[in-house]
Amino acid sequence: MSDRGIRDLPELLRPGDGVVLNDTKVFRARLAATVDGKAVELLLIRPDGDAWIVLARPGRRLRPGCVVLVGALRGTVCAVVADGSYRIAFDRPPERVIAYANRVGSIPTPPYIQGSVHRIAEYQTAYARHVGSVAAPTAGFHLTPRLLRALRARGIHVVRVTLHVGIGTFQPIRAERLEAHTMHAEWVAITPRAAARIRAIQHAGGRVVAIGTTTLRALEGVAQQQDAPLQPYTGLVRLFITPGFRFRIVDVLLTNFHLPRSTLLVLVSAFAAPGRRGYRGRDFVLRAYRAAIRKGYRFYSFGDAMLLR
Repeated sequence: MSDRGIRDLPELLRPGDGVVLNDTKVFRARLAATVDGKAVELLLIRPDGDAWIVLARPGRRLRPGCVVLVGALRGTVCAVVADGSYRIAFDRPPERVIAYANRVGSIPTPPYIQGSVHRIAEYQTAYARHVGSVAAPTAGFHLTPRLLRALRARGIHVVRVTLHVGIGTFQPIRAERLEAHTMHAEWVAITPRAAARIRAIQHAGGRVVAIGTTTLRALEGVAQQQDAPLQPYTGLVRLFITPGFRFRIVDVLLTNFHLPRSTLLVLVSAFAAPGRRGYRGRDFVLRAYRAAIRKGYRFYSFGDAMLLR
C-alpha cells in the first residue's frame, strides 16, 4: 500500500488514459413535512414519471391517498413501494420541486458527519453541474480545478458522465446473502460525446479511470445493458456489483474508504479481483483497510482515497 498523495495522481496515470467524472449536483433533498398535522421527514430520491420516489420517517404516517404538506408544496401519496419507499405526486413539476426544496430543505448528509453542512457548496464536487443527487459522489471531492488542469497537462483526458446518487449508494446490506439484497435504481446520462471519447480512449490503448464508485456504476451499468462498445444512454440503471462481476469499461478506480456492510465495500472487493468469486478481492481490500487504520487515514465521505489499478 503506497502513501502517495492525491497530488501525485497525474504521475500515477499515463498519457492517453481517461479520467471519468460524475458531474451530478446535490440538492437539499431532506424536507420537513406534515401529514394530518403530524411531523414527517421526507427524503426525495428521484422523479418517477409524474411522481417522486421518497423515503419517509416515520413511514407509518403515510398511506395511499393521504396529503403531505411541505410549506407551500403539496403532495399526495400514490403508493407504498415494496422496498419501503413511497410514490408521492406533488403539485408542481420535478424541476420546481427541486427549486423549492433548495429553498426550504436541508442537505441530506450521512449520519456519521457530526453537525450539519449548511453551505451546499461544502458538499459538492468542484465540477458539479447537473442537479439531482441526494448524496455527493465523494471521491470527486479530491479533484480540485488545479489537479484537473495537471491531469490535462499530462495528456490525460477528462470526461464527464452523470449518475444521480440515490438511496442505493448508502443503504446498508441487511440480507444474510448478497443475492438477497435489493439495489435501488439510479438515473444515468452518458452523452454521445462522452461515449465517443471513452471509446476513443479504449481504442487507443488508454485506461478508463473512474473517479468514484458512482462513476463506475454508471459506466458498467450502461455497458451491461448494451451488447456493443459503450453507446449514449439516458435512463435508469440498477446494478449491484459483487465478486465475479466482469468489468467491461473501467480499468482503474479512485475511491474513498467505505462503511462496513455497504454495497460500495462489496463493489471495491469485486474490482480488486475482477472475475473471481472467492475471497481474494475481499481479503486484499481488508488488508488495505487495516493498513489505512494503522496509518491514521480518514474514512468515509470527507476521508482519504485509495487508487485500485
